[in-house]
Amino acid sequence: MFAPHVARQWGGLGLDLRGQAVVFEEAGYSLFGPLALNCAAPDEGNTHLLHVVADDRQRERYLGPLAAGAVRSCFAMTEPSPGAGSDPRALATTATRVAGGWRIDGRKWFISGADGAAFAICMARTSGEPGSAGGATMFLVDADNPGMKIVRNIDTLDEGLFAGHSEVLFDGCEVSDDQVLGEVDQGFAYAQVRLGPARLTHCMRWLGVARRARDIALDRAASRSAFGRPLAELGMVQQLLADSEIDIEASRALLWRACWELDQGRPGAQHTSIAKTFVSEAVNRVVDRSVQVCGALGVSGDVALSRLYREVRPFRIYDGPSETHRWAIAKRAVKARR
Repeated sequence: MFAPHVARQWGGLGLDLRGQAVVFEEAGYSLFGPLALNCAAPDEGNTHLLHVVADDRQRERYLGPLAAGAVRSCFAMTEPSPGAGSDPRALATTATRVAGGWRIDGRKWFISGADGAAFAICMARTSGEPGSAGGATMFLVDADNPGMKIVRNIDTLDEGLFAGHSEVLFDGCEVSDDQVLGEVDQGFAYAQVRLGPARLTHCMRWLGVARRARDIALDRAASRSAFGRPLAELGMVQQLLADSEIDIEASRALLWRACWELDQGRPGAQHTSIAKTFVSEAVNRVVDRSVQVCGALGVSGDVALSRLYREVRPFRIYDGPSETHRWAIAKRAVKARR
C-alpha cells in the first residue's frame, strides 16, 4: 500500500482519485497512517505536481526520491499579511533575473513540513504586482541553498503533520534556470494542478479521523450506563450518534463525486470546493459530538478525542477557509445560471 497515489513507474500503485479516496480514508484512521503509507501532506500533493509539470531531469532528481520516501518536501506559497493567503494573487515574494538564473526574495509562513525537507517548491512573482492575476512562477529550491532559511517553527493547534508548519525566509536565494518548474509566469495555473486534488486528499484523510472519533463515541455509548440504562439508549445521545453517521456518509458521497469529476478530466472546481467546505465542517461536528458523548473522558488524555479535536479544527482554514470557498461556490453558481 506504499505511495498508493504515485504512478507505477515511480514505485506506487497508480490509483485514480476514487481509489485513493478509499485508501487515504483508511490511512487517516490513525494519525500515523498517512506518514506510514507516504501519502501525507505536503509530499502527496508535491508528488502529483512534479509528475504532471516537471521535466524528465527534474522527475529523476526530485520526484524519484520523494516517491520512494527517501526525502520530504514542502510547498512554499503562503505569506504573512499582506502577502498571499486566501487570495494567492497577493503574492509578494519576487524572483528577479540574474546571470544564469533567478534570485528569490520574500518571506513565507505556515509552510508545512519545511523543517527537515530536502527541497521546497517556491511560488514567486516574476511579473506584475501583488494583486495581479498572473505572473507567478514555481521554483525548485534545495534545502542546502544558503538563501533559504527556516526562521521559526510556528506553534499551532494541530501537531499531527510531520515537522509542523514553519516560517521560511528567502533572502538573495539564487537558483539556476533548470530549477524553474514548468514555464515562467504559469505558476498560478500549476497551483491548481496541485491544490484541487490536494483539497480532496485532505478530505479523505480527515474523514478517517472522523470515523475514528465516531467509533470511540460508539464504544463509550454502548459501555457506559447512566440513569439506569446505557447511554446508547438515551434519546439525546442517539441523536448525536445518528447525526454523526449522516455527516460521515454525506461527506463520503460528496468526496467521491468530486473525485469522479476529476478522474473524468472534467473541471472539478465547483465540486471540489463543495466537498472541501462540507467535509471540513462535518468532520469538526463529528469529533465535537464524540467529545460530548464521552463527557469528561472525551476532554481527557485517556482517549484520543482531545488530540483529534485539535487536529481537525484547522481544516476549516487550511487549503482555503470555508468562507472563501462559499464565495467561490456562489460566484460559479450565479455565472452558470446567467
